[in-house]
Order: sequence, then C-alpha cells, then structure tokens
Amino acid sequence: MEFLSFPVILGATIFLAIIGIGIVISRLYRRATSELSFVRTGMGGQKVLMHGGGVVFPIFHDIVWVNMNTLRLEVMRSKEEALITKDRLRVDVRAEFYVRVAPNNEAIANAASTLGQKTLKPLELKELVEGKFVDALRAVAAEMSMEELHEQRADFVQKVQSAVTGDLLKNGLELETVSLTALDQTSRDFFNPNNAFDAQGLTKLTEDIELRRKQRNMIEQDTQVEIARKNLEAQQQQLQIQREVQYAQLEQSREISIRTAEQATEIALQKASKEREQKEGEIAAKLIVDKANIESQRNIQEQNIEAQRILKERDIARSKSIELAEQEKAIAIAERTKAQSEAQAEADAAR
Repeated sequence: MEFLSFPVILGATIFLAIIGIGIVISRLYRRATSELSFVRTGMGGQKVLMHGGGVVFPIFHDIVWVNMNTLRLEVMRSKEEALITKDRLRVDVRAEFYVRVAPNNEAIANAASTLGQKTLKPLELKELVEGKFVDALRAVAAEMSMEELHEQRADFVQKVQSAVTGDLLKNGLELETVSLTALDQTSRDFFNPNNAFDAQGLTKLTEDIELRRKQRNMIEQDTQVEIARKNLEAQQQQLQIQREVQYAQLEQSREISIRTAEQATEIALQKASKEREQKEGEIAAKLIVDKANIESQRNIQEQNIEAQRILKERDIARSKSIELAEQEKAIAIAERTKAQSEAQAEADAAR
C-alpha cells in the first residue's frame, strides 16, 4: 500500500509543480501587439519583441514599451517666434509632423534607448523633437522668399521633410508626412526695428505695401475711368436703342397704317365683289324665274290650245256622229218607207 502511494504522491507533486510553473510563466510573460512593441534588457542581453512575446523576470529584466502608432506632432511659430524668409520677412507657420517608430528591430531599439517611454506620451515626445522640426522649418524658410513659400508649398514641405528625416532616424523615428496647415505674413507689430533682419523686412514690407497701394490706386483710377467709359457707352447704347425703338415703333405704325388701308381696300373690294355676285345672283335667279314663268305660261297656252283642239275635235266628231246617225236614221226611214211602199204596192197588186 505504501509502495503504491509513493508514485501517486510523486505524480501529483510533479503535476502541481508544472501548474505552478505555468502560472508563474503566464504572469511573467509579456506579449507585443500591433500597436505596442517592447525592448527587454538584462539577463540574456537586449531583445526586441515586435510581433511575439517573452518572459520577463522582474529582478533580471527591464522592459521599455514602444508605441508603434503614428503620432501627430503640431509645431507653430508665430509673432516674435515667426520664421524669417529669404527676403527678410516674417511668416506665421503651423505645421503637422506625422511620425512613428520605424517597424524594425534597430529603430525600435534606438527609440527605446533614446526616447524611453516618451513614445507613449506625445506631448513629452514633442518637447524632445520639436527643436529639430523648428530648426528644419527655419533653415528651409531662410532659403525661400515669402512669395515662394506661398506658391511652392509642396517644395517647402519636401525640403523640410528631407532636412529632418536623418535626425529622426537617430531616435528610431521615421517621418511619414508633413502638412503645412497655416502660412501667413506676420503682423508688422511683431517686427523689431532694432533687429537687422526685421529692419530689412520692414523696409521691404513698406516698399511692397506702398507699391501695392500705388498699384491699387492706379487700378482703382483705371477702374473708375473704365466704369465712366462703360457708363458713357451704356448711355450711348441706351440712347441708340431708344432711337431704334422709336424708329421701330414709327415703322410699325406706318406698316400698321398701310396694312390697315390695304385691308380696308381689300375688304371694300371683297364687299363690292360680294354685292356684285349677290346682284348677279339675284338677276340670274330672276331670269330663271322669268324664264320659268314664260315657259310655264307657254306650256299653259299650249295645254289650253291642245285642250281646245281636243274639244273641237270631239265636237266635230260628235257632230259627224250625230249627222251620220241622222243620215242613217233618214236612210232607215226611207228604206222602211220604201219597204212599206213596196209592200203596199205588192199588196195592192195582189188585190
């Protein structure tokens, strides 16, 4: 029994030891992320952990976390701190520098050793590297006039980016881009006349302002003359248009009068033609009626004559019939008388 319990106790002890070691390792294990890398120093030497992780023993190791995100560092120089250009003018500038720790072991190690935890604190990082940015801005501005700065912003930004890139690499930083968000002339109130640069700038600024004022005055005068000339031309054009309108109205009135007279004449001619056609129609109708009356009377006369002829023929026929009847009657009477006479004669002869 005691022989069997020893292996069990040993196995349980080993199992608990493994669990304990696992718990210790899990508590001591540090894992890098896509946003945070870290550098471990101490036992085993320096090791950069960017994608994986490692065990950190508090007594034997130190770690420095490094922010891998892009940081926006804004730099502004205005008023007394404004940049001085090649033509000795001052310009107020606001620029945004977008930087990050380069994603390689050397850059991360440099950032950890030169910047420490400042990559996690943008304000502290800005305080550390702002001088480099300002120096680059001033150096490039001194090579360009204010007009060139305004018209060639892209070149200005490119030169600033080139000037500061090398210094940033020493701190493990890389410059993604530079944005020039504001650029304007500094107010004259912030020029120091006792400063040689500012004195030259004030002189040039005054000359430019006076020159622009003269040019503006000339432009204004020319504009006034041009406006007066345009007004005169406009008035002349208006008068010409009014004359043309009056001429057009008179011409329209004349055309209307002529057209009205032509229409009146045409209407009168049409009316006369209609009246003539009407009279001709009436005459033609009357002729037709008269002709019809004459034809009717002629037909009536012919019918009367024909009727009289027929009556006369009937009278003649009736008279002939009566005469023939009388003749036949007379003949019949004569024959009867003759017959009677012959009969009487025969009778008399017989006796």
